Amino acid sequence: MGMKKPVIGFAGMTHLGLNSAAAAAARGFEVVGYHPGQRPKIVEPGLDEALRKHAKRLHFASSLEALSRCDLVYIASDVPTDDAGKSDLAPIRELIAGVKGVLGKNALLVVLCQVPPGFTRSLEMAAYYQVETLVFGRALDRALSPERFIVGCADPSKPLPRNLKTFLAAFQCPILPMRYESAELAKIAINCCLVSSISVANTLAELCEGIGADWSEIVPALKLDKRIGQHAYLAPGLGIAGGNLERDLTTVLNLSKQHGSDAAVVDAWLANSRHRRDWAARMVRKLQLDKATLAIWGLAYKENTHSTKNSPSLATIAQLGGATLRLHDPVVRISKEKVFETPIEAVRGADALMILTPWPEYRKINCAAVAKAMRGRIVLDPYAVLNPAKAKAAGLQIHTLGHA
Repeated sequence: MGMKKPVIGFAGMTHLGLNSAAAAAARGFEVVGYHPGQRPKIVEPGLDEALRKHAKRLHFASSLEALSRCDLVYIASDVPTDDAGKSDLAPIRELIAGVKGVLGKNALLVVLCQVPPGFTRSLEMAAYYQVETLVFGRALDRALSPERFIVGCADPSKPLPRNLKTFLAAFQCPILPMRYESAELAKIAINCCLVSSISVANTLAELCEGIGADWSEIVPALKLDKRIGQHAYLAPGLGIAGGNLERDLTTVLNLSKQHGSDAAVVDAWLANSRHRRDWAARMVRKLQLDKATLAIWGLAYKENTHSTKNSPSLATIAQLGGATLRLHDPVVRISKEKVFETPIEAVRGADALMILTPWPEYRKINCAAVAKAMRGRIVLDPYAVLNPAKAKAAGLQIHTLGHA
């Protein structure tokens, strides 16, 4: 007779909690998901299907008492950040206090939401910290198949408790126990490495535009270098956005000031991000489209999410006061009178088109249909969403990051 699986609880059914709960249920665990009031609607590929498929193992509740039967409870609410990248940890502390009040005698508490170094130890209670590395648009896949688990412990030399080890082992990936502060900083280290790659790609892709090189020709050479690798973030974009990366950079800057270390490179990354974010607005001025009718496809900060946190598209729109705007996004609505139901409706009569979020459905749109609907021929396509050959054949003038 096999050992009974632990019941897993997740407190906070926001993006992190809901995707993590769905992944736990998919791995065969009974799951309790707590959220005060109505669960928010989360846009994430495959999530709704997973929730339906594993509904028998998923139990949602708006009362903290529902977590009392759990053997392992994750604090999994998204951490709100302001425009300066500062986290508001008060709701997380309040949630922890509430969960602590209903935990069973032998139940474990694990902080899953991202917190700065020093947070978990400051709780002064028996708890663990687990690094989350979910990505908007790929969150469920990453929750189901993580590369590794990074677990912060009060004493990493001691074995992990049985229920926690049983749960993590079900995902069949390496488990890396370490002290609280190391685990909390590990998440920030991961994101700093990603930002570094993004900054290199953006800096050199812009140089390509000036000297006649093509960044897309260079990328394969970099990925074949073992020191860089096949999965490196080398696609140029409109800076970093979404809130999480900015938050981690802000944390590094603040810790650096406190401890007297050098973090000038982080300031440079942020400056580079702001510069690349404004690429489309600069192109509008360069092409003398300031007073034109402009169609914009994409308002979310990236594809496959409803989030507009630090969206390059919204930052661009804020700089286009003299233009007439015609907007489209599959899920985001910011202004009823300006947002059109279909991409082709949005582009009708436009002097130029800007594709500022690379939604998959935009890649399927016929270039000839775009050209027919538009009044002008200019397309600012930073992510190369449209097929270059088909766009050229339709008479469109494409401007893309990393291409002269």
